[in-house]
Amino acid sequence: MSTFPGGTSLSHLDVYDTAAGDGVCGGSPHMHLVSTEAYVVISGRGALQTIDRDGFHETPLEAGAVVWFTPGTIHRAVNRGDLKVVVLMSNAGLPEAGDAVMTFPAEVVADAAAYASAASLGDDDADRADRAAQRRDLAVTGFETLRDAVLDGDTAPLEAFYDASAALVRDRAVDWAELVRQGPLAQAQRSIAMAEAVAARRPEHLAEARRFEATPSAGERRFGMCGRLRTYDVTSAEKADQNEVTGKETDQ
Repeated sequence: MSTFPGGTSLSHLDVYDTAAGDGVCGGSPHMHLVSTEAYVVISGRGALQTIDRDGFHETPLEAGAVVWFTPGTIHRAVNRGDLKVVVLMSNAGLPEAGDAVMTFPAEVVADAAAYASAASLGDDDADRADRAAQRRDLAVTGFETLRDAVLDGDTAPLEAFYDASAALVRDRAVDWAELVRQGPLAQAQRSIAMAEAVAARRPEHLAEARRFEATPSAGERRFGMCGRLRTYDVTSAEKADQNEVTGKETDQ
């Protein structure tokens, strides 16, 4: 069980600075079905564009800003100048298990094979940047349709996207509850046990105190949905003084 606070995962994100088809620089709009995500802005400026049942919103981002969004919030990171963000994800392991759906057009999200093809970055490293841009542009197309509908007071396309997204990930979602039980739930239960032990004047767990350190993943930053990612392994698999923690990489 990870000792990292809250059963969360951590990554460093450089938001894409290339323009999508609508002329806006930034990442691929998408949503998470179970996990809450937080941005801690460390430099630059930009915005977080979101769609939910309350409509479309744009939240300014600059160094020092902290913003988070719950499952079902469609979000798009917009880069207006060197936007860099530390990303915290609840339910560590779920993003790697596929807890995200990009806002491709409705006919793509409704077809599992078409979605997989559109989302794939392929096996050729030389093509990954182009593939990331292509899927970003396709997701922006669907995002614009959803945005324009909610701005007109029509939430039907959003509801249809929710339904199609749930159907798309249904098969892999059967394992998600166990990931939550083994991660954040187990950590919360451990915290309760420690609190009760302190109240009972039996703080034996204090003798288990250790320091941990996560090193950034090696190599080039990965092409994620919102930008180039540097991930960190915070699973507490090794003590910090052994200095053998390596980074997990995902395309989230």
